Amino acid sequence: MSAPAKLTIDIYSDVMCPWCVIGFSQLTKGLEQLSGEIEAEVRWLPFELNPDMPAEGEGQEEHIARKYNRTPEQAAANRAQLLSIGERAGYSFAYSGEGDPPKAMMWNTFAAHKLLKWALIEGGAEVQTRLKRALFDAHFQQRRKIGDPEVLADIAASVGLDRAGALAATQDEALGAIVRREEAAAWDMNISGVPAMIVNGKFLIPGAQEPETYAQVLRKVAVKEGLVV
Repeated sequence: MSAPAKLTIDIYSDVMCPWCVIGFSQLTKGLEQLSGEIEAEVRWLPFELNPDMPAEGEGQEEHIARKYNRTPEQAAANRAQLLSIGERAGYSFAYSGEGDPPKAMMWNTFAAHKLLKWALIEGGAEVQTRLKRALFDAHFQQRRKIGDPEVLADIAASVGLDRAGALAATQDEALGAIVRREEAAAWDMNISGVPAMIVNGKFLIPGAQEPETYAQVLRKVAVKEGLVV
């Protein structure tokens, strides 16, 4: 039996994006369908949905009303739909902390993107993905202050990364320059929404798709790349 074809999948994503965690959950299911046939190394690239978000953040309800001109009733209906889609994809957006849930907030994610880039350099793609998952959980399930470098360092430590190194990464100007270049590259490719997955550096899969769609596209890419016949 031949070895599985190997692909790379670079995902432009923001920690604040619920569709990104849904898309990744569906991609994971799609890759499970390809077990023994195709293996993929997943890496995360930066995309800020709200690059001008102030350090103090903004309430989620207020943000949605202001940015998308939605009424509270519309926002509630959309959130209920999102919860249902998340559950179907295998990810819960329900609060899982102790006590009454804190207010849902939106945060500036530039420091988080620097941390993710550092995690890739420091530990590789699997470590970066562990951190990305932890950041998703911290935001959507635990409602932690993702814009706070100390919180980010704690989350990094929870997945086995060096806390002091992680804290330094959130302040690192060189990492910030890398993040800005990668964000600019997304705009150069006309990527204006996330998730956006780039397979083997050239094939774009936009948005959150069904697992079967991911599996079909990855099979086609493997054939086009001459990795399978």
